[in-house]
Amino acid sequence: MDPMKPFEVPADMRKFAEQSVDQARKAFESFVATTQKAVSDMEGRAEAARSGVLDAGSRAMSFAERNMAASFEFAQNLVRAKDAQDVLRIQTEYVKQQLAALNEQAKELADVAAKLAKDTSAPKSPKT
Repeated sequence: MDPMKPFEVPADMRKFAEQSVDQARKAFESFVATTQKAVSDMEGRAEAARSGVLDAGSRAMSFAERNMAASFEFAQNLVRAKDAQDVLRIQTEYVKQQLAALNEQAKELADVAAKLAKDTSAPKSPKT
């Protein structure tokens, strides 16, 4: 081989190399697009989770405030009771009200939890 003679790549090898580079570029572009979509989906799910947790926390605090207010009202009513029969009536009313409130609160929190689970597990449609 003459060292002064320029090296020539055979046409078939050049074509194969060009195709390989083109395929690699397309594969990388597909990988990047898929990765960007996955990151976007995760961001959407994280935001849904954050929003759901904030909603659940807010509701729980509201429930706690209402339950404490009901407890203080119950205590005030007990102090004003005229006799044992009045105490029993006040106690019965309070227990009934609290059981109804706790039942409703549990249902609301279960609904929030179900929505949170749905929002964080369902794939998000792409934003346009």
